[in-house]
This record gives sequence, structure tokens and C-alpha cells, in this order.
Amino acid sequence: MRILIAPDKFKGSLTAAEAAAAIAEGALRVYPDAVATQFPIADGGEGTLEAAVAAGYEERLNAVVGPILAPLGAAWAIHKGDGKVTAVIETAQASGLADMEPTPANSLRAHSYGCGQLIAAALDAGATEIVLGLGGSAMTDGGSGALRALGLKPLDSAGNVVPLGGGSLADVVALDTSGLDPRLSATTFRIAVDVRNPLYGPTGAAHVFGPQKGADQDAVEMLDAGLRNWASVLREATGRDVNVPGAGAAGGFPASFLAFTGATLEGGFALVADLTGLADQLGQADLVITGEGSLDSQSLTGKAPIALADAARDRGIPVIVVAGRILVTVEELAGHGVEAAAQLLDVASSPEGAVANAGKYLAWVTSQVLEGA
Repeated sequence: MRILIAPDKFKGSLTAAEAAAAIAEGALRVYPDAVATQFPIADGGEGTLEAAVAAGYEERLNAVVGPILAPLGAAWAIHKGDGKVTAVIETAQASGLADMEPTPANSLRAHSYGCGQLIAAALDAGATEIVLGLGGSAMTDGGSGALRALGLKPLDSAGNVVPLGGGSLADVVALDTSGLDPRLSATTFRIAVDVRNPLYGPTGAAHVFGPQKGADQDAVEMLDAGLRNWASVLREATGRDVNVPGAGAAGGFPASFLAFTGATLEGGFALVADLTGLADQLGQADLVITGEGSLDSQSLTGKAPIALADAARDRGIPVIVVAGRILVTVEELAGHGVEAAAQLLDVASSPEGAVANAGKYLAWVTSQVLEGA
């Protein structure tokens, strides 16, 4: 039997690679002669870099400016083949919320400059295609910081360069593009986006995602006004309307790249699947085991494990799901081709225990569900 073990991360307890290892341990207890292929997946947010590295991309580390100016080390990945050089960059690595205290002041100061530094490093390494995984970001700066790192100068009415951060975007009246890296126009940018939020407005980046980054109501209004102005300035400079569905992801990060490059917005799971060669793995599988920390109604809207289950179902491959907790019905899962499912809470003594010993319980519950399937 050939088992494809392809989970997403169990947030707060296991990376996708750690989850795959635990599931493989449990599966091999039941089927010791099986070929168990561990293949971490992601839906374009945090974990995208890990999935790329697991699929053979070379991981690199660069020193960058973090979301509120403190320096940090940020990982990215690169792969050469098929006549192109592809780099994978996550906003969470260089401009992540984990590297910033979420306060109103910081929500206005946070920026994506470090992401731009990673893009510059990828271009220096010869990248012709750059995949941007969005998620876990600290900033609401419309991607302006990233373009600052690549040579763009946003100017105020006095001709001065405005400070970094979304809180300064309302002061921008013009753009000095003379120093913008010319390689941007010759590079393919693929941006993984799984939300439909526009750049600004009631369902835009500031109003929907700003509060989780520390923004209070006043900060939300300032950030939204800044993004609205930034869109106007970008439109005047490039002729492009960037207030499109999906542009509100990661604090509006796509907006600047939609304006100054030929960037495309793509569904996260499909992009990562293409990036890592998931279809080839599915073609060799007799059984798929997938899962994530919390399988809930949001998972059913196309998150990685259910998207994988759909792909396996379409090929006639049975699917088993293991998760930290499962908040959807057996019938809902069956509609996606899932034949059996189990959660860590079925075997752990408490939710806290499930998190603290997730690997042990994940191996255990995998064995149990396979024995009963």
C-alpha cells in the first residue's frame, strides 16, 4: 500500500512536517509494509515555505528589518529547474505578527520592508518567478514597505519620504519611481490569496484584519484612510485599480505589486500544490491521510486538507482525516470524499494535553482510525 501523508500544520503544537511524521508513525503501526510518503501541505499562508522546502526547495536565511524596525533572520527558499528559477517568500517570515506586540501604535508603524529585502535577495539569486505566501502578517501598509526596500520613494506634500508603516500612507501625494528595481517588471509574481477582501472599505484590510494586529477604532480608521489614499496614488502613477477582491490580504500587501508588476492573485492551495508537485504524489497513492489543528466550517471553504480531499476524491482515492479537533459533521466530510475521521480530543485527557503532547496523540489516533476504517 502506498499512503500519501499530507497534513497542514497543527497551529500551536506541530508544524506540518512534524504532523506528517507523527501520522506516518501511527500508520506504519497498522500497515508496517506500506510505503508512507510524508508530504506537508499548505494553503498559501504560513507553512508555504515549509511545504516548498519539504518538496526539495533550497532554504536560505537573510537578515532583514522586522515589522517595527528590529532586525531578524528570515527564511525563504529557491529552486532551479524547468527553465526557471523560483523563489518562495512568506510575509510571516520577515513581517510577521509574531515579531510584533499588537498595540495601536505598532499597528500604525508596522511595515513590509523586510519582505522587500527578501524579494531583493531572491532577485539577486537569479529568481525569475517569485511566489508570495500571505498570512500571519503584522502590517497594514499596502505593500508600500516592500516597494520601499526595492527603491520606491513615497513622498509627502513637502517632497519628503514619508515614514514606514500604514499610518503614514494618508500623507503620500506622489511617488518617485526613479530608483525602483527594474527587475520587477521582468519577474513573474504569483501571490497566494485565499480571501476576497478588497484593499479598503468596510470589508477591507484595515477594518477586517487591523484589530487582530492591535489596531483600535481610531487606528483602523487611519489605516483605512491610508490604504484608500495609497490606492489613489498607485492608480495615478500606474493607471491600475488595485482595490480588487483579494488585495486586502496581508494588510493590503498585494496592492503595490498589482500596480508595479504583472502579479497575479491565485488560490493558495492550488498554487502550493502546483509548486510542490502534489498531483504527481496523488497519482501514486492508494490512500491519503490529511488533517490540521482545527477542522471547522472555514476548512470546508477550500482550506488545504479539504481541498486535498476533493482532489483525491476526484481520482477515486480514499481519504482519512485526523485533526486536533473536528467541528464539522461526518456527512459534511463524506461530501468531500472523507471515509473516516478522528480527533486528538478523542484520546487526549484534556485539550491542554492534546496540545502539549500532540505528536504522541496524533500517532495514536491515526492507528485507531486506520484499524477501524
